[in-house]
Amino acid sequence: MSSFLPQDKNSRRLLLAFLITVTFMVAEVIGGLISGSLALLADAGHMLTDAAALLVALLAVRFAKRKPNSRHTFGYLRLTTMAAFVNAAALLVIVVLIVWEAIARFFNPQPVMGTTMLVIAIAGLFANILAFWLLHQGEEKANINVRAAALHVLGDLLGSIGAVGAALIIMYTGWTPIDPILSVLVSCLVLSNAWRLLRESFHELLEGTPEEIDIEQLRRDLSQSIPEVRNVHHVHVWQIGEQRLMTLHVQVVPPHDHDALLDRIQHHLLEKCRIGHSTIQMEYGTCETPDCVINEVPAASAGHDHHGHSHAHHH
Repeated sequence: MSSFLPQDKNSRRLLLAFLITVTFMVAEVIGGLISGSLALLADAGHMLTDAAALLVALLAVRFAKRKPNSRHTFGYLRLTTMAAFVNAAALLVIVVLIVWEAIARFFNPQPVMGTTMLVIAIAGLFANILAFWLLHQGEEKANINVRAAALHVLGDLLGSIGAVGAALIIMYTGWTPIDPILSVLVSCLVLSNAWRLLRESFHELLEGTPEEIDIEQLRRDLSQSIPEVRNVHHVHVWQIGEQRLMTLHVQVVPPHDHDALLDRIQHHLLEKCRIGHSTIQMEYGTCETPDCVINEVPAASAGHDHHGHSHAHHH
């Protein structure tokens, strides 16, 4: 088994949590079909969101280690975004099917085997607890991918607890409508996760600006923090996996030390916006393009029109 597991701690724990989640997701599907419980099937759909989140996180960790090449200069991290998008779209379809079936069961109640449902629900609950424990160990808490996956699993605990409660109600009261009611509630949790995942992955596929970054504020901060910067324009920011990338033009007072000024700009972008890969074009002449932002910084010597192109890459 040790040769099968990756050596990296993040990868190893993500893989173990993924295998546990998938195993019990399949168990819930089988148990739901045998017992007639729609709530178990809905919870299995919720576990599918967890499995997908774990898989995307695992792929991100693994692909991040692959070096870019001449054909894929940004590496393979975009695959994780594509996987997330496809998964989210599939989950929306699953939610529609479950809700449709739940409505049908309100008008035509189906028998539910409470004992079988309870056993499978309890097993799923322990599976989620184990997966959450694996993802919540030591240094792994500092990894954003692992933290996000852990939050997915934590959310699924609610669905498992609800399935256990529904099974107990059916066993002691025989009131089967609790099953479709719970399935709709769990589907709402799935819908929330799926919609957020679909929106975020679609935004990233369109190379949208990361939500935490305000371009106008970034322009102002850069010119206010670094006196030599007169204005900032042609700003493009996007994200691939966890890596943020940026290109921008910066009109500056001709520096005495070009490399030192470039380093200050790089440091500002890294510290304030977590942008570790930036391509910066310095301009020493007057910017006349519509995208230029005129900042109230006294212009020093205008100098000759000259462009300097600098590239910065931090990890």
